[in-house]
Amino acid sequence: MAGIDNTYSRLFAGMRTSSTGLAAERMRIDVIARNIANANSTSTPEGGPYRRRTVSFSPLMQKDDQGKPQVTGVSVTEVGQDHVTPFEVIHDPSHPDADADGNVSLPNVNATKEMADLITAMRSYDANLRAQQSLMRMAERALELAR
Repeated sequence: MAGIDNTYSRLFAGMRTSSTGLAAERMRIDVIARNIANANSTSTPEGGPYRRRTVSFSPLMQKDDQGKPQVTGVSVTEVGQDHVTPFEVIHDPSHPDADADGNVSLPNVNATKEMADLITAMRSYDANLRAQQSLMRMAERALELAR
C-alpha cells in the first residue's frame, strides 16, 4: 500500500506544480491585457503616461525526502514597471496632455510585443492545463486499478 500512497503523493505534487503555473500565467495574461488596454493612456493618476507593467516569476523550492532542494512550482514575485523602455514623444500642441513645448509623451507599450507575449503566456497556460488534465486522468486510472 505504501507504493500506492507514494504514487498519489507524486500525482498530487504534479497537480500542485501545474496549478502554480496556471496561476502565474493567469496573472501574466491579466497584466498584458492591462498593458494593451492602456496603450494610449497619456495621463495617469500618478502623473504622466501609462508605464508598461511586467511580471517576474521565481521558483517555489521545497526539500525532498533526502533534504535536497527541488522546484515544486512557480510564483509571481513582482508586478513591476518597465523603466528601461523610454516613452515615445510626439509633437502635438493640440493634445490636452501636451507640455509647454507642445510635446506629448506616449506610453512605452508596444502592441506587437504585447501580443507576442500574450500568445506565449496563453500557450504556457494551455501547457499547464494539459499537464493538469493528464495528471487527473492518471489519478483516475490509478483509482480504477486499485479497486
